Amino acid sequence: MSDDVQDRPASPEGASAPEGSGSVIEKKNRKPLLIGLAVAVVAIAALYFLYDVFIGSRSVSTDNAYVGGESAEVTPLTSGQIAEVLVTDTQPVRKGQILFRLDDKDQRISLAQAEAGLEYATRRYGQSLANENALGAAADASATQIASAIARQASARASLDKAQEDFRRRNALAGGGAVSGEELTSARQALASAQAAAQEAGAAVAQARASANSARRQEEAARALTKGTDSGTAPEVLLAKSQLATARLAMERTVIRAPIDGVIARRTIQVGQRIETGTVAMQIVPVGALYVDANFKEDQLGKVRSGQVAILTSDFYGDDVEFHGKVVGFAGGTGAAFSLIPAQNATGNWIKVVQRLPVRIELDPKELKEHPLRIGLSMEAKIDLTSKD
Repeated sequence: MSDDVQDRPASPEGASAPEGSGSVIEKKNRKPLLIGLAVAVVAIAALYFLYDVFIGSRSVSTDNAYVGGESAEVTPLTSGQIAEVLVTDTQPVRKGQILFRLDDKDQRISLAQAEAGLEYATRRYGQSLANENALGAAADASATQIASAIARQASARASLDKAQEDFRRRNALAGGGAVSGEELTSARQALASAQAAAQEAGAAVAQARASANSARRQEEAARALTKGTDSGTAPEVLLAKSQLATARLAMERTVIRAPIDGVIARRTIQVGQRIETGTVAMQIVPVGALYVDANFKEDQLGKVRSGQVAILTSDFYGDDVEFHGKVVGFAGGTGAAFSLIPAQNATGNWIKVVQRLPVRIELDPKELKEHPLRIGLSMEAKIDLTSKD
C-alpha cells in the first residue's frame, strides 16, 4: 500500500480542488455575458425609440369605439286610428316612402267643408262687387234727382211770383169795386197754394241732396270692402283659402312617410290602434350616414385634430375590411363628466384614473353602402397624426 502511495504523482502547488474549478470558469464568462446583456437592452431601447419616433408617434389607436347614428323618430302630427301599416322592423326604406296611414274620414269631411267655404267666399266677393256697382248707379241716379228737384223748385217759385203779382193787382183794385170779393178770395187762395208748392219744392231739393249724399256714402262703404283687392286677394277669400290649406294639411298628415333613408327599428304600432299626436311609432336608423365615437385616452389626444384621417375595422367584417373616415370633432366632456353620478374626487383616498374623451369620426358613405354597419357595433380606430387637418 505504501508503494502505491509513493507511485502517485504529487499535485502541483496552488492547484485548486475540483469544487473550485466551476467558479473560475464563471468569472471568465461574466464579462461577455454582461456585455451581451447590455447590448440587448440597448438594442431593445433603440428599437422602441425608433418605433415610437417613426411608427408609434405617427398614429394613435383604440378599440374602445362604437358605431353611432342620428336615428329619426317617426311621430304622427295628427291623432287618429291606424288604418294600415306598410313596414316592419329591419325593413329598408327610402325617404318619402309611406310607412303607415291613419283613418281619414273626419279629415275628408273637413276638407269638403273648406272647399265649399272657399267657393262661398268667392261668390260673396263677386256679390260685393255687384252691390258696389249697384250702389254707384243709385248714387248717380240720386244726383240726377237733385237737378230735377231744383227745376221743380224754380217752377214753383215762378208760380209763386205770378200768384203774388195777381193777388197784388186784385187787392189794389178791390177798393174801387173793380174786382169782386170772390175773385180776390180766389187770388188769395192761389197765392197760398203757390207758397205751399214753393216750400214743398224746396224740401224736395233738400231731400234729393240728402238722398244723393247717403247713396254716395253707401257706395264708398261698399268700395272700402273691395278696394285694392281682387277675387284672389280679398280678405274673406284668403281666410277661406287658409282654412282649405289647413284641411288639406290635416288630410296629408294621415299618411306618414319616412323622413330619411334607413332601416326600420323599434316599431310599436299595430292596425286598429289609436295613436296620439307626438307618439313615437317607430325609428329609422340611417345606415348610410353613420359615424364612430372613438373613446381615446386623454394622453393620446395631444396631436389629434379635426380633419385627420382615420382607419377603422369592425369585428362584424374582420380585419380584411377597412373603413376610412375623418375626425370631425370632439365631445364636450369625458364620459365620466356626463354620467348620472359624476365622480367625486375631493376626498382623501383619491386615485387618479386616466379619462377617455369621445372623438367623432365620420365614415365614408360609399364604404358603408358596400359594407353596411349597425348602430352599437364595436370598432377599432386608428388616427393618422401626420395627415393634414
